[in-house]
Amino acid sequence: MEMRSGDTIVALSSGTPPSGVAVIRLSGPRVPEILQAVCGGVPEPRRLVLRPIGQDSLLDRGLVAYFPAPHSFTGEDCAELQVHGSPAGVRAILRLLTKLGARLAEAGEFTRRAFENGKLDLVEIEGLGDLLDAETENQRRQALARFEGGLSQRIDAWRHQLLDLRAEIEARLDFSDEGDVADALPDSFGDNILELQADIAAALASAEYGRIVREGIRVALAGAPNAGKSSLLNALARSDIAIVTDEAGTTRDVREVPLDINGQLYVLLDLAGLRDADSKAEAEGVRRARLAIEQADIVLWLSAPDIAEEDDALRRKASLRIGTKGDLGPSGDFDLTVSARSGSGLDALLAAIERLGQELASGEPALISRERDRLALAAAIAALTAAQQQLAAPELAAESLRIASQALERLIGRIDAERVLDRLFASFCIGK
Repeated sequence: MEMRSGDTIVALSSGTPPSGVAVIRLSGPRVPEILQAVCGGVPEPRRLVLRPIGQDSLLDRGLVAYFPAPHSFTGEDCAELQVHGSPAGVRAILRLLTKLGARLAEAGEFTRRAFENGKLDLVEIEGLGDLLDAETENQRRQALARFEGGLSQRIDAWRHQLLDLRAEIEARLDFSDEGDVADALPDSFGDNILELQADIAAALASAEYGRIVREGIRVALAGAPNAGKSSLLNALARSDIAIVTDEAGTTRDVREVPLDINGQLYVLLDLAGLRDADSKAEAEGVRRARLAIEQADIVLWLSAPDIAEEDDALRRKASLRIGTKGDLGPSGDFDLTVSARSGSGLDALLAAIERLGQELASGEPALISRERDRLALAAAIAALTAAQQQLAAPELAAESLRIASQALERLIGRIDAERVLDRLFASFCIGK
């Protein structure tokens, strides 16, 4: 991503026209002169004013807001034009703004400028990205907590504790010959390291819950071929997503279908039926199905009265055993019986899935939700463990504490951020 700081950038920040209102965003040093040219003046900061928009001719009439640096989203001079969401009108205004010296922004460039100007750190930006992508209530709550700085505040507290520990030990290394610096570390030094380690470990323990909220609870529909997995998937999703035929082995790959149950995202996995297959394609589907079952959060084992099945080890690990094709008559000993054709038992099944999901994802929003979080906190804990074991050799302990600090600094983007920045900001929409 080629971004040139110092330019004035412009983008449509609202949805694609036609729409009721379109929001055009500007950021950079030339914002005041551009506003002067297109709106007849620079409005009072942070107040919406109704202005004609155009230069040689009137293009539209809309609300204009000006946010001078540093009190803006990007930390630069910013402006927003709220105009009518006409495709032709928006194009004409963007053409005029670029003619006056602004250039069209790259994806995520506004947010990158906010990062570079210290308005947001990396974990807050990831929270903003998650908030823009949030489709369920739990995702929204978790993303907002991260964007509002919940994790950043925890990391700042850990960083300050680490700085205190490093100052304590490095003072002895640098000034050991001075009379006002004691030779020995205080007795509480090792305990302070252990307390910090325990606090970070407690946060790390919430990583799985954070992942589940962010990515969804994975629910595998497993069983023999023609046990009714695809039919049940279609019934739960209320659409004909999966192909259903009388022929066994129709499903060859793992199909994922998102489902929002009372604010929590569940991802239903329609899998190939488990059997010894002659076809190479079906055999690969069975292999993928077994892997998906092993990695699923909830496994529903489906059995149908008209389908014989082998005793499978995975069947005994299932969270629920479901009797399918309930419309065909009495079935065996199952936790629930359903019929995709008549719809009977589906509400009870959804309620059972939700109960299992609440055991996996309940309580306050987790701040740890990404693999990058988990790796950084695990590295900090490992370095603290090493430091605690190296207290007899202060030089080594000091180095381990520095490594722990680096892990936290890297997480919020203070060091080595460049490698993750391009990929992160490229995932943002234009105008954010």
